[in-house]
Amino acid sequence: MSAPVEIHDPYAALKVRTYRDYMIGSFLATIGRQAVSVAVSWEIYQWTKSATALGLVGLILVLPLLALSLPAGSLADRLDRKRIIAWGTGLTALLSALLALLSHFHAVIPPLAPLRWANALIQRLATVFERHTDPATLNFDQPALPLMYLLLLGIAVVRILAWPARSSIIPLLLPARALPNAITWNMSAFEVATVTGPALGGFIIAFGGFQAVYVLDVVLGLGFLWLLRHVRYHVAPPPPAGPRTWRSMLAGVEFIWRRKVILGASSLDLFATLLGGVMALLPIYADQVLHVGPIGLGWLRAAPSLGAFTMAMWLAHRAPLARPGLTLLWSIAGFGLAIVVFGWSHWYWLSFIALLFTGVFDSVSVIVRQSLVQLLTPDHLRGRVTSVNQIFIGSSNEIGALRAGLMGALVGPVAAVVWGGLGTLLVAGIVASAVPGLRRLAPLHTLKPDP
Repeated sequence: MSAPVEIHDPYAALKVRTYRDYMIGSFLATIGRQAVSVAVSWEIYQWTKSATALGLVGLILVLPLLALSLPAGSLADRLDRKRIIAWGTGLTALLSALLALLSHFHAVIPPLAPLRWANALIQRLATVFERHTDPATLNFDQPALPLMYLLLLGIAVVRILAWPARSSIIPLLLPARALPNAITWNMSAFEVATVTGPALGGFIIAFGGFQAVYVLDVVLGLGFLWLLRHVRYHVAPPPPAGPRTWRSMLAGVEFIWRRKVILGASSLDLFATLLGGVMALLPIYADQVLHVGPIGLGWLRAAPSLGAFTMAMWLAHRAPLARPGLTLLWSIAGFGLAIVVFGWSHWYWLSFIALLFTGVFDSVSVIVRQSLVQLLTPDHLRGRVTSVNQIFIGSSNEIGALRAGLMGALVGPVAAVVWGGLGTLLVAGIVASAVPGLRRLAPLHTLKPDP
């Protein structure tokens, strides 16, 4: 007698209340974070009219990522993850409240000597890089600017320290069989927040001012804290990690190095982002190649998120992938091909569709890779492994933008994008050959942590 056919439930994870409360709270916090990112950049640019001042925001955000990710992973494996998330959310809300006060009272802040010295240093940096900007249009006389950077650094530090706990808590909130479905819903919620947050932030700035956006982040953070009170572990948290040593802190690196399937999946994402990232060049494409202006640029920026959300929703409503590793490899190849099409296209709608498909393929890649990390990693290592994965993702985004900008300056934007897409296709072929276990990977719902 044949075994009964199992019916796939696309809402399995959402039916677990403790996970549902956590996902809603995290979704609200992500909207606030995305809205703040728009408001901060816009306000700093209004104060300075300097692209260098905006570039420093990215530098401030990436430094804690590189310096603190590994300690943060160790922290997530030593302490209660829910408590880390609560403290991180509360501190972020406090810092956003300070941003609101700084924005409201920036005109009355006295020009103290340390603030003048900091502004003078920023101005010297601007004169080095901004060769094509009239120096008379730049303004570094705002005493609030260094304080804004200081608060942004504090927010970045808190979020980096809390991020491994936020990512590694999910397997503790629901049955293991529902974890791939939960990761898919997480991806969907993140993409919606990525589209909604900046749009909401811009609307609030227009009608309520910058400080209203920072207050919104405080309110949404407090909402996350309130929902977090109702979150209960479905699986008992692991005992704290062993003695605090460098070997212990680097255990996540060692685990990924030995598990070639996870290393291969993470390497695919790393090099696809490094080589295939085009977001930094979209303003040039909108202006010089496609001639569509700022409205067209806005839709181009939204296209990958729209594609990613659509694919994530489709994956949530279909049966689990039978061959997830092979699907991952083909999705990276599809991502590279879509980048090549975008690079060659001079027709706006073809360019839009190509970017839409980059989001579609990237969504598959992210869901499979995150599922592998969560499903194959023992829980006592999950925080440290997540922190290494965080370095892969965060650094590749920043360095990928740098690669696109420098290569675009050297060989032109079209060649920079096309060669990046071809490089992504090559990487997919190399990893497929070097990591045969990825091609033979079993369905996600059958995977278990490697002891």
